[in-house]
Amino acid sequence: MRGMSAEQTKDPVAEQIRAVLDGRWESIRQQLRADERFPVAQPDLRLGLDEHRQRTLDLVTGLSATELVRATLPESLGGTGDVGASVTGLEMIGHGDLSVFVKAGVQFGLFGGAIANLGTDRHHERYLPGMADLSLPGCFAMTETGHGSDVQSILTTATHDPETDELVIHSPSPAARKDYIGGAARDARLAAVFAQLVVGGENHGVHCVLVPVRDEAGSPLRGVTIGDCGSKMGLLGVDNGRLLFDQVRVPRENLLGRYGDIDEQGRYSSPIESVNRRFFTMLGTLVRGRVTVGAGAGAAARSALTIAVRYGLQRTQFHYPDGEHEVVVMDYRAHQRKLLPRLAKSYALALAQNALVEKLAAINSGEITDEPSQRELEARAAGLKAIITEHATDTIQACREACGGAGYMTLNRFADLKADTDVFTTFEGDNTVLLQLVAKGMLTEYKSDFQELDTRGAILFGARQVTTSVIERTIGGSLIQRLISGAPGKDGDDALLDRGGQLAVFEDRESHLTETLAMRLRRAGDDDADSFAVFNDAQDHLLEAARAHVDRVTLEAFVSAIDEAPQGPGRDLLDQVCDLFVFSTVEANRAWFIEHGRLSSSQSKGVVARVNELCGQLRPHAATLVAGFGIPDAWLTTEMMADLATF
Repeated sequence: MRGMSAEQTKDPVAEQIRAVLDGRWESIRQQLRADERFPVAQPDLRLGLDEHRQRTLDLVTGLSATELVRATLPESLGGTGDVGASVTGLEMIGHGDLSVFVKAGVQFGLFGGAIANLGTDRHHERYLPGMADLSLPGCFAMTETGHGSDVQSILTTATHDPETDELVIHSPSPAARKDYIGGAARDARLAAVFAQLVVGGENHGVHCVLVPVRDEAGSPLRGVTIGDCGSKMGLLGVDNGRLLFDQVRVPRENLLGRYGDIDEQGRYSSPIESVNRRFFTMLGTLVRGRVTVGAGAGAAARSALTIAVRYGLQRTQFHYPDGEHEVVVMDYRAHQRKLLPRLAKSYALALAQNALVEKLAAINSGEITDEPSQRELEARAAGLKAIITEHATDTIQACREACGGAGYMTLNRFADLKADTDVFTTFEGDNTVLLQLVAKGMLTEYKSDFQELDTRGAILFGARQVTTSVIERTIGGSLIQRLISGAPGKDGDDALLDRGGQLAVFEDRESHLTETLAMRLRRAGDDDADSFAVFNDAQDHLLEAARAHVDRVTLEAFVSAIDEAPQGPGRDLLDQVCDLFVFSTVEANRAWFIEHGRLSSSQSKGVVARVNELCGQLRPHAATLVAGFGIPDAWLTTEMMADLATF
């Protein structure tokens, strides 16, 4: 792209913004930007399936000496145990080859994370070094053909045999087949298998067991049936496969026993007595997989925006009235509206993601230990993963369209970005299910009790509570409270022109949706009520409440990041971007605001006009804003960028 590399390095405002977006783990981002081993995407990579998978494995292996992988190891094994650095490093891979991002996420995040978080010191010492240097390729076998999001109901069993002191891993039916497992089809030798643990005839719920699936030569071990999911819509370098177990025996010590173990006498014990609470605690330690997926999706969306905005700043179409000069397509308001509100939302979500990773790191390090914080982390991770991946799918499509025919060419990356990120909306939790989980947690301040209940129990519990929602400000609490306290109100134009008023408007929408949702669900407590029907009828309401919650949390993260940024033009520009995020979000939900008396029809038209005005104000800064993403030119190589240099 003509002159862009020089612009990126010389634009001081872009550098100020980049420093804010890079956040706490700026150092690892900068290390990877400078690392020649970074797995840059190769558009239109015409390889056979096995060759593509081998290339991906080689690139992931090449990451093993980076700080990203060192961060996955505990200090006792020479690592840093810095989960924030690990997730941030994987996020950066999301700007490059997404097959590498997913395979690295499976190896270092899910497989390695299961051992690190669910295992004990003996598991760490035996398995984590091989996990880190890829001498022990692994996979994470949770999802089953018959059970995806409903992990608590998986069918695979791990039964303790007291005669041999072994665990017998078994798939009792085809529905128990472990499905879509990254790494299973070709490379994995050890699987972290989630199964119902049965000891002395008693089911103790879902636990994780390490099960060898291949020998050193790559052949399936006895009792293990391995299938290949074959070619997919995208992520061709990831070897997704299927696993079935027929009475496979492993040593008792292969149980990852941090939260539930079996002693030498064959007795089960756990520091957590409740089966439900134990289940959610174990899954909570693995929340970083969900956090990582959202991070990678956000990175892919920012890559798409960078390509599309730069293209729009060079591509011309039709003439100005003088008949001499052609119009740069970014000067068209329709083009600005296609890209700039999505760019603003990408900024907002990136900053919300940073805040989420900081919370994850604090809990993982033991800095924060209380259970409500753990529950809040899980809910926020679920909500942000759903909204960020949805945003990525929408944004990549809009960027493709903004580049016209050039965007349709494989060499210009949108084909791969679309195909590779499409599955992000359904893996590590289906987005619809995740948003319902967020809404369920919003129904009451007694989240720890509420989380343990099944759907019917949750409804009945929520119906017994008061219908006054409690907004928990988990990001920038004192700052947000101060801004809201000084706001002019939550209705009309005045509120939206004040930062505290904007925060109050977002809070008001979330509160109203939560309170009215609880009122609707009260009917489930009636003696003659069909609780499932009541819940089913309210699903649209649950999803809308969850979206409002994520919007509010995202705005709080944006406002807090701006407040912490040093004074200067970068901070001023971020302030304008935040305004565009606010007004475009209100615009997208105008129907709700009008229906509930928060906006008059004339005020609603004013919101539309303000979005147009902000797009016009940000248009001169579009190059700076995408440069602020800090994506090196070498990671964005496309045919159309090279073509534009000849214009």
